[in-house]
Amino acid sequence: METKTHSCIVIGTGAAGFSAACRLKRLGVSVAMVTEGIKFGTSRNTGSDKQTYYKLGLSGDRADSVRKMAQNLFDGGCVDGDNALCEASLSSRSFLHLCELGVPFPTNRYGEYVGYKTDHDPYERATSAGPLTSKYMTEALEKEARALEIPIYDKIRAVKILVHDNRVCGFIGMKKSGLIAFRCGDLVLATGGPAGIYADSVYPACHRGATGLAVEAGAKLQNPALWQYGLASANPRWNVSGSYMQVLPRFVSIDENGKEHDFLWDFFQDRYRGLSLVFLKGYQWPFDPKKAENGSSLIDLAVHRERVEKGRRVFLDFMHNPFDMDFSKLSGEAYDYLKRAGVCFGTPIERLEKMNAPAVELYREKGVDLHREYLEIALCAQHNNGGIGVDLWWQSSVKGLFAVGECAGTHGISRPGGSALNAGQVGALRAAQYVASHPSPMPKEDLFCSLAGKVKIRKEPDAPEKLRLVQRRMSDTAAAVRDPERIRATLQAVLKELDRTADPDLRDVLLTQGAVLTAMAKPNGDPESVQEVLWDESGYRLSLRRVRPIPRDDDFFENVWRSFRETKNVF
Repeated sequence: METKTHSCIVIGTGAAGFSAACRLKRLGVSVAMVTEGIKFGTSRNTGSDKQTYYKLGLSGDRADSVRKMAQNLFDGGCVDGDNALCEASLSSRSFLHLCELGVPFPTNRYGEYVGYKTDHDPYERATSAGPLTSKYMTEALEKEARALEIPIYDKIRAVKILVHDNRVCGFIGMKKSGLIAFRCGDLVLATGGPAGIYADSVYPACHRGATGLAVEAGAKLQNPALWQYGLASANPRWNVSGSYMQVLPRFVSIDENGKEHDFLWDFFQDRYRGLSLVFLKGYQWPFDPKKAENGSSLIDLAVHRERVEKGRRVFLDFMHNPFDMDFSKLSGEAYDYLKRAGVCFGTPIERLEKMNAPAVELYREKGVDLHREYLEIALCAQHNNGGIGVDLWWQSSVKGLFAVGECAGTHGISRPGGSALNAGQVGALRAAQYVASHPSPMPKEDLFCSLAGKVKIRKEPDAPEKLRLVQRRMSDTAAAVRDPERIRATLQAVLKELDRTADPDLRDVLLTQGAVLTAMAKPNGDPESVQEVLWDESGYRLSLRRVRPIPRDDDFFENVWRSFRETKNVF
């Protein structure tokens, strides 16, 4: 088997992966990257109405601080305080690094990086470079990686991490011509969220994730049941948040006979109340159980019922108003916003053209003309707030295995919109600092060869069809709407299927589904605790631990300076 050797390898070429590789290289580490496709991944291929980057406040006269930002992140629930403090502390450094690389975040004429308020954000810390913020980030970081001449092995899918005595030894990859082995002391997973476990998903089709690699390697997952779901178009996969909701499109379902149904009005006797909740979906986009009884998430439940329970296809119609509307009868919040925007007129598409023309053009570029056709939607998986458990250096429970970006489970129950982009950049920096200061020993060649020789990979011809079935089952039983009895039955089915498959793609999805279902079967419900799920050949084990509090170290300057001179405070 062909073998490649590097001190550290980064798997994944998204914004977090490129950032980690560039940081490692600048810190003197011999690093390489491995990817299934350089142009694949969520950060390069997705966005939203105005994709948000969350950072420490850098404008105006409103007092902000690292500790305030850390507390806001920590208050999301099920969040470890040391991760929250790191994400706040290194927010400005990471953000300004992207600015220096050319990501076009806007400033006013005096150079202030002005902000706006996003969800779960009390300080107007949000900023945006437009609908494709993460794409710009990825492109800028790739350009830096190319300039640093970091080796990139393309078109290789990692299928098995090699571990000995709970320490990384490398991994096996699969390419068109067969298997390839990579030997390394440290391994950074930047594989994104586990997009492949759901059928109804807003993740780009080219992104599957690889969390199952970490599960099979013996790494703990934390909070894997904590997901964000929201309304998104099915083709192309794209969030229909922000302006797409605020212009008040018509919701319509089509049954098996081709008959149309204005189904929202089955939920709302007061149509203006229903429309006002559609407006609120614009910035209350993720599904939230607290908003499911009398709030905007009723819209999500209505779509779910039509699509999953009734088996109908659901669409947004921007060509026609939901009914003959009097804008002044909307809620005060909705009416005031639309009046200030100057769009209390016309059809949804006319309102969208005036309020946010790029949002119309975005779909046109993807082959959908909202002036002439319906847009099919579903309640989709969008982001995993849990993931691989990491410490304050983004190292997992397996020594030498790090996780950065969405595959790292640092977010908890709720998070400010855009904080994932910040967390990916911070995690990349933290992992690189630790690897550079504490490099893991290179595994001995005979041990590595022995481990690699035992790996058996078998592609199964019926795996793609099986994959579609298990993804559909997961969306129907264990997404935003969950039934405990069906979840337990699905978990048992997953365990049986795991015993029967060696196909790497199907196995990765099943391993991750099993961990997620194990966590869902016993809901936590305590924001001061973290669920941990560990897998071995005997099955999944679930445990609870208390969150790690926000550290309160002695930050007297002379003491910090002394220890910094000695260790760079990387310990």
